Amino acid sequence: MNLRRRNRPGAEVHTSAMNDIMFFLFLFFLIASTLTNPNVIKLLLPRSDSGQSISKKTITVSVTKNLEYFVEKKPVLIGELENSIKAYQLHTQELTIVLYVDRTVAIENVVQVMDIANRLKIKLVLATEPKTIS
Repeated sequence: MNLRRRNRPGAEVHTSAMNDIMFFLFLFFLIASTLTNPNVIKLLLPRSDSGQSISKKTITVSVTKNLEYFVEKKPVLIGELENSIKAYQLHTQELTIVLYVDRTVAIENVVQVMDIANRLKIKLVLATEPKTIS
């Protein structure tokens, strides 16, 4: 019987490759998350030099270039727009409407939504894209 201790090689786990894999996964998800757009409705927004943050109690109203109206990404006819906004107003005290309008839409269509917001005494903010410095 051999009672001497043998020099057995120790078990080692090298994690340097796993660090690289985790870095690339993190980078992939970071890039993929910036490409996703929460707005389903594709609009070309006008540009603005000054941008302000808005309160958290907001709803979005969108007007496409084909004069299709959306409240929170749900299509609404212009005649039903006021009632649809009123339904959201019942749930919150201080409501803000973020108005997304395609830059090709006539101003009178924008004023229709602004009139509805004024009648309901709701704050309205027009969404813009920041200007690119070139």
